Amino acid sequence: MQTRNKLLDDMSKLMTNAMGVAQGAKDEAETAFRSMIDRWLADRDFVTREEFDAVRAMAQKAREENEALKARIEALEARR
Repeated sequence: MQTRNKLLDDMSKLMTNAMGVAQGAKDEAETAFRSMIDRWLADRDFVTREEFDAVRAMAQKAREENEALKARIEALEARR
């Protein structure tokens, strides 16, 4: 028959509780850090990937239109 040692049981419970508190503190620190980074990024006026891609597509379309107009002007000038 095995007897349980109350001291070891108490120490085990204490360590389990300490690990829970440590995990909670870690989660809270991560949340605070993410919040700080989000605020810092928002203050810097960085654009989102979607905004960047939209402007990039507009610039590409403008370049293509410029090339088409340039070719049209050159064709009209060649007919003179």
